[in-house]
Amino acid sequence: MATDHEDLSTLIYTYAERLDAGDFEGVADLFARATFRSDRRPEVRRGRDEVLAVYGDTVAVYDGSPCTKHVTTNLIVEVDAARATATARSYYTVLQARPELPLQVIIAGRYHDRFARDPAAHTWHFTDRLVFVDLVGDLRCHLKRNVIASP
Repeated sequence: MATDHEDLSTLIYTYAERLDAGDFEGVADLFARATFRSDRRPEVRRGRDEVLAVYGDTVAVYDGSPCTKHVTTNLIVEVDAARATATARSYYTVLQARPELPLQVIIAGRYHDRFARDPAAHTWHFTDRLVFVDLVGDLRCHLKRNVIASP
Protein backbone atom coordinates (compact mmCIF):
# COMPACT_ATOMS: atom_id res chain seq x y z
CA MET A 1 0.00 0.00 0.00
CA ALA A 2 1.34 3.41 -0.98
CA THR A 3 2.10 6.02 1.64
CA ASP A 4 0.52 9.47 1.62
CA HIS A 5 3.83 10.91 0.42
CA GLU A 6 3.89 8.48 -2.52
CA ASP A 7 0.26 9.21 -3.43
CA LEU A 8 0.85 12.97 -3.35
CA SER A 9 4.08 12.67 -5.33
CA THR A 10 2.21 10.67 -7.95
CA LEU A 11 -0.40 13.44 -8.30
CA ILE A 12 2.31 16.04 -8.83
CA TYR A 13 4.18 13.92 -11.36
CA THR A 14 0.94 12.97 -13.15
CA TYR A 15 0.36 16.65 -13.90
CA ALA A 16 3.71 16.83 -15.74
CA GLU A 17 3.11 13.57 -17.58
CA ARG A 18 -0.34 14.59 -18.81
CA LEU A 19 0.76 18.07 -19.80
CA ASP A 20 3.70 16.76 -21.83
CA ALA A 21 1.36 14.29 -23.55
CA GLY A 22 -0.95 17.14 -24.57
CA ASP A 23 -3.69 15.63 -22.39
CA PHE A 24 -5.25 18.91 -21.25
CA GLU A 25 -8.48 17.11 -20.32
CA GLY A 26 -6.46 14.90 -17.97
CA VAL A 27 -4.65 17.94 -16.54
CA ALA A 28 -7.99 19.66 -15.94
CA ASP A 29 -9.34 16.53 -14.20
CA LEU A 30 -6.58 16.89 -11.61
CA PHE A 31 -7.90 20.35 -10.70
CA ALA A 32 -11.63 19.54 -10.72
CA ARG A 33 -11.89 20.50 -7.03
CA ALA A 34 -9.09 23.05 -6.95
CA THR A 35 -8.02 26.57 -7.67
CA PHE A 36 -5.13 27.23 -10.04
CA ARG A 37 -3.11 30.45 -9.77
CA SER A 38 0.08 32.13 -10.96
CA ASP A 39 2.24 34.76 -9.35
CA ARG A 40 2.28 36.53 -12.74
CA ARG A 41 -1.50 36.79 -13.31
CA PRO A 42 -4.32 38.10 -11.09
CA GLU A 43 -6.89 35.53 -12.22
CA VAL A 44 -7.81 32.55 -10.08
CA ARG A 45 -9.00 29.58 -12.13
CA ARG A 46 -11.53 27.41 -10.36
CA GLY A 47 -12.33 23.85 -11.29
CA ARG A 48 -11.93 21.63 -14.29
CA ASP A 49 -13.53 23.78 -16.99
CA GLU A 50 -11.56 26.93 -16.18
CA VAL A 51 -8.25 25.05 -16.02
CA LEU A 52 -9.02 23.28 -19.30
CA ALA A 53 -9.78 26.63 -20.95
CA VAL A 54 -6.45 28.09 -19.84
CA TYR A 55 -4.41 25.25 -21.33
CA GLY A 56 -6.48 25.00 -24.49
CA ASP A 57 -6.27 28.74 -25.09
CA THR A 58 -2.58 29.23 -24.35
CA VAL A 59 -0.40 26.14 -24.94
CA ALA A 60 0.66 25.40 -28.52
CA VAL A 61 0.25 21.76 -29.60
CA TYR A 62 2.02 20.03 -32.50
CA ASP A 63 0.52 16.71 -33.63
CA GLY A 64 -1.08 16.28 -30.21
CA SER A 65 1.90 17.27 -28.06
CA PRO A 66 3.41 20.54 -26.83
CA CYS A 67 6.86 18.95 -27.43
CA THR A 68 7.85 19.60 -23.82
CA LYS A 69 9.26 17.73 -20.86
CA HIS A 70 8.29 19.08 -17.45
CA VAL A 71 10.92 18.02 -14.92
CA THR A 72 9.72 18.26 -11.31
CA THR A 73 12.35 18.23 -8.55
CA ASN A 74 13.09 19.28 -4.97
CA LEU A 75 9.76 17.89 -3.79
CA ILE A 76 8.88 18.56 -0.16
CA VAL A 77 5.58 17.07 1.08
CA GLU A 78 4.02 17.79 4.48
CA VAL A 79 0.97 15.80 5.57
CA ASP A 80 -1.46 16.74 8.35
CA ALA A 81 -3.09 13.36 8.91
CA ALA A 82 -5.48 14.66 11.57
CA ARG A 83 -6.96 17.20 9.16
CA ALA A 84 -6.61 15.02 6.05
CA THR A 85 -4.73 17.81 4.29
CA ALA A 86 -1.27 18.22 2.86
CA THR A 87 1.01 20.76 1.25
CA ALA A 88 3.86 20.34 -1.19
CA ARG A 89 6.55 22.54 -2.65
CA SER A 90 8.56 21.65 -5.71
CA TYR A 91 10.61 23.08 -8.56
CA TYR A 92 9.78 22.70 -12.23
CA THR A 93 11.97 23.04 -15.29
CA VAL A 94 10.38 22.85 -18.74
CA LEU A 95 12.41 21.75 -21.75
CA GLN A 96 11.20 22.06 -25.33
CA ALA A 97 12.53 21.12 -28.75
CA ARG A 98 11.04 21.77 -32.17
CA PRO A 99 12.55 21.84 -35.65
CA GLU A 100 12.71 25.63 -35.35
CA LEU A 101 13.83 25.56 -31.68
CA PRO A 102 16.86 23.58 -30.48
CA LEU A 103 16.44 21.70 -27.21
CA GLN A 104 16.48 24.20 -24.38
CA VAL A 105 14.98 25.21 -21.06
CA ILE A 106 12.06 27.53 -21.80
CA ILE A 107 10.79 28.26 -18.27
CA ALA A 108 11.51 27.32 -14.65
CA GLY A 109 9.92 28.01 -11.31
CA ARG A 110 8.13 26.55 -8.33
CA TYR A 111 4.81 24.94 -7.45
CA HIS A 112 3.13 25.42 -4.08
CA ASP A 113 0.34 22.86 -3.81
CA ARG A 114 -2.42 22.08 -1.33
CA PHE A 115 -4.32 18.82 -1.13
CA ALA A 116 -7.21 17.18 0.71
CA ARG A 117 -7.96 13.53 1.24
CA ASP A 118 -11.41 12.27 0.31
CA PRO A 119 -12.57 10.50 3.47
CA ALA A 120 -14.76 7.97 1.66
CA ALA A 121 -12.33 6.95 -1.08
CA HIS A 122 -9.14 7.62 0.91
CA THR A 123 -7.65 9.32 -2.15
CA TRP A 124 -5.88 12.66 -2.40
CA HIS A 125 -6.82 15.53 -4.71
CA PHE A 126 -5.50 19.01 -5.41
CA THR A 127 -7.27 21.90 -3.67
CA ASP A 128 -4.89 24.64 -4.88
CA ARG A 129 -1.84 25.13 -7.05
CA LEU A 130 0.16 28.36 -7.06
CA VAL A 131 2.69 28.53 -9.89
CA PHE A 132 5.71 30.78 -9.44
CA VAL A 133 7.54 31.74 -12.63
CA ASP A 134 11.17 32.38 -11.69
CA LEU A 135 13.06 32.13 -15.00
CA VAL A 136 11.73 32.72 -18.51
CA GLY A 137 13.40 31.66 -21.75
CA ASP A 138 12.18 31.43 -25.34
CA LEU A 139 8.44 30.69 -25.15
CA ARG A 140 7.57 31.46 -28.79
CA CYS A 141 6.96 27.78 -29.64
CA HIS A 142 5.23 26.99 -26.35
CA LEU A 143 2.54 29.63 -25.99
CA LYS A 144 -0.15 30.70 -28.44
CA ARG A 145 -0.05 34.13 -26.82
CA ASN A 146 1.97 35.80 -24.10
CA VAL A 147 0.35 35.04 -20.76
CA ILE A 148 3.51 35.47 -18.69
CA ALA A 149 3.29 38.99 -17.30
CA SER A 150 6.43 40.67 -16.05
CA PRO A 151 6.95 40.44 -12.29
